[in-house]
Amino acid sequence: MTKMTPSEAMAEVLVQEGVNHVSGILGSAFMDLLDLFPAAGIEFISVRHEQTAGHMEDAYCRMTGKAGVCIGQNGPGITNYATAVATANMAHTPMVLISPSAGSISVGWDGFQECDTWNLFKPITKASLRVPHPKRAADILRTAFRIAYAERGPVLVDIPRDYFYGELDEEILSPSQYRVAPGGIGNPEQFAAAVEVLKGAKNPVIVSGRGVVDSGALDVVKALAEHLAAPVACTYLHNDAFPCDHPLWTGPIGYMGSKAAMRILQKADVILAIGTRLSYFGTLPQYDINYFPKSAKIVQIDINPRNIAKTHPVAVGLCADAKDAATELYKQVRAAMPNAKPAAAAHALVKAELESWYKEIAAIANEPVMAGTLHPRKALEVVGKFVTESNAIATTDIGNTSSTANSYLRFRNPKRSVATLTFGNTGFAYQASLGAQLACPEDVVVSIVGDGAWGMSLFEVPTAVQYNLPVIATVYNNGAWCAEKKNQVDFYNNRFVGADIWSNSYAKIAEAMGAVGYKVSTQADLADALAAAKAARKPAVIEVMTDGTRLAPPFRRDALALPIRHLPKYEHLDHKHFPK
Repeated sequence: MTKMTPSEAMAEVLVQEGVNHVSGILGSAFMDLLDLFPAAGIEFISVRHEQTAGHMEDAYCRMTGKAGVCIGQNGPGITNYATAVATANMAHTPMVLISPSAGSISVGWDGFQECDTWNLFKPITKASLRVPHPKRAADILRTAFRIAYAERGPVLVDIPRDYFYGELDEEILSPSQYRVAPGGIGNPEQFAAAVEVLKGAKNPVIVSGRGVVDSGALDVVKALAEHLAAPVACTYLHNDAFPCDHPLWTGPIGYMGSKAAMRILQKADVILAIGTRLSYFGTLPQYDINYFPKSAKIVQIDINPRNIAKTHPVAVGLCADAKDAATELYKQVRAAMPNAKPAAAAHALVKAELESWYKEIAAIANEPVMAGTLHPRKALEVVGKFVTESNAIATTDIGNTSSTANSYLRFRNPKRSVATLTFGNTGFAYQASLGAQLACPEDVVVSIVGDGAWGMSLFEVPTAVQYNLPVIATVYNNGAWCAEKKNQVDFYNNRFVGADIWSNSYAKIAEAMGAVGYKVSTQADLADALAAAKAARKPAVIEVMTDGTRLAPPFRRDALALPIRHLPKYEHLDHKHFPK
């Protein structure tokens, strides 16, 4: 045992975990720990808003596999993390949030910046831990990393601000002494049952998810697809879960995804779902296609037992690491079915469905637009092509244009796509792009952001400039919250309340903050701006002037209904008075 302070003990846990940076905003509550970071070899990344730090570390972990670490001032500093932590929780991203709280002697007195963040974060983390005594500081932090990796999500460590001080005898442990690396194939007996299901398949389809990306299972999933002659669909917003240049790639399912993937999945008699929870929202009907077949037999692989059959009944569930399980399944499939199924018919089906879908979205993109603007799909055609050809990392927000990008983002390699996923918060993409660039400094990182989300993001441009993070932000200026505006078009007779957004010039604002700014309204100018920004390797903001009347389908048609009004003063707003 070695004598040290709680701050020193916590710093050593971070060192042993290989943490090379921590993100947040300077605060007095954790200054004793912060003072140790330079000597410990830990850089402190100072952002403009704590939510950014959370989104950055979410993306950093998705790129590297290493849990991100955030910290903030007790009270408002930590509550500012709530949205980012909830996003990471639903995205299954390991993260540790060190959360100083009010001094132990003053709890309950409603002191300055007091807040019960320990309870506040319980519903949006895998665990909300509390340091009960200064001597337990290192132990609780180790526990946080153990749970974050084991259960794949964020963990909060609440520590009274006075508990950073004092003395304790502590042993410095390596991670292998208190947590195990994820992996394993689960119950071996289940594989025989899975093989039997796959042997009987006439129209098998593989659904490839986040677990395939995180575990590095792409090669074995390709091998399985080729042996089974099974087309492959990517799960919602995990467009990098199968290479787009493979003849069995059908594209992503979910909102604004690939109709080719959905039409093919609709006809499947067996679905092999690898590394996915088959989320409720990610498998809802889209484009009026109820594509997820009720009668198909499902073989589902997920590392979390809570996710097996959570939304769809399964024929066989394999609670296991995606790569380990897929490798074992491929081995047993080859033993039971030595000869690969002929793939010509599957290739032809995929090719025909993709060509049909490409023609359909190209026709939509050719709709007339207002003078001086681009159709948002025309812009995404250019950005999508640039992302694919540059092998770039693309981060996406939620909203009209960002969501439509699901039709255009195609990747040849994994760990290229970073989306807000099913928490669906605006103000994610740019902040996440900073973390992705931090993790992959040599790569091109492109952020796709609507003007609504950009209003929640632009204050971090100085952060990109300060840390020389050459992220390319493509900002689609259509003057409105267009996803919600579409709801007001379809359900509220074009009565627009709160939909419009005013701006002057996002490109000039970016220049004032130290970045390079571009303003474009043609495909050629957009392509030139992307090429110039890539060559310059400086933080860049490309303001794309798009037509705000060209709107995607309603995001949540299932959750909306035509208005009914009973009070006389509102009677004229009833749907019965809509024009026919």
